[in-house]
Amino acid sequence: MTIRNRPVLLLLLIFAVMLGSHSAVAQDAASRYWVDSWRGWHFYEAPAPEEHEQPLLPGKTTAAAPPAQPLRAPELVEFERLQKTLEETRNIAIMRPSEANVRRYMELESQVVARASYFADVAQRIAWATPQLDPTLQGRPVNAKALEVFDQAELVDRSHAIVDLGKDHVLFFFYRSDCPYCHAFAPTLAAFQARHGIQVVAISVDGGPLPSFPNARPDNGIATALKVSQVPAVFLAQPFTGKISPIGFGVLSESQLLERIATVSAPQAEAMLPTTTQGLALPLEAP
Repeated sequence: MTIRNRPVLLLLLIFAVMLGSHSAVAQDAASRYWVDSWRGWHFYEAPAPEEHEQPLLPGKTTAAAPPAQPLRAPELVEFERLQKTLEETRNIAIMRPSEANVRRYMELESQVVARASYFADVAQRIAWATPQLDPTLQGRPVNAKALEVFDQAELVDRSHAIVDLGKDHVLFFFYRSDCPYCHAFAPTLAAFQARHGIQVVAISVDGGPLPSFPNARPDNGIATALKVSQVPAVFLAQPFTGKISPIGFGVLSESQLLERIATVSAPQAEAMLPTTTQGLALPLEAP
């Protein structure tokens, strides 16, 4: 091959490459045509709709925002941190009771005790200056002299209440003639009847007499109805309604009788004390 013919060959080679490329493109276009022949040569497709963000309505958000946590007092954060540190330090000292671990826990505990002691001192001084917050002025006093005055005043109030109660209530006193405790308790009940004006109806379980109550009545079955298994026994009864409430068993003092009768006859006693309600036909006048 001569040098003169070389440019011609290069031109032919380039032309062949371009022709092959064009043929491939044409072939690809033809294949796409036969695949999509239903579209035709002059088809038109509407562009795909663009996704537009919907405008947010006033007062609405895209996602529910978590509720804002209320701000906590720094004292609470400090207290929880101190509490956690103390607990962890104690646990470490228990699991590994080395001198350093135990000392560290004891020092921290000493700080906590000091804080608590200071709080108690402040609370005590506030109570001294505020009668409504002073526990020594609420309810039963703790001072010996004040306690004596309180008991005396309470005795008088309860005595007046028993006098009013005696207008329609009586005390049932169950006894046995061979019971030494009944003989010892009988004079107390007799004095209680005379001092506070509430009638005591003595009922003999065994039918025997009792010197302090010569008008005692024999048991007519009421002891069995009230399940009296031990004497002496005292019940507060309201004969007109048949309501009977146990006061106690055994030998009781005058102050105990006053306290228990006042408690049983209180308006709220129905919800807290056992009562027995029966229709009674026991006459109160002497036979």
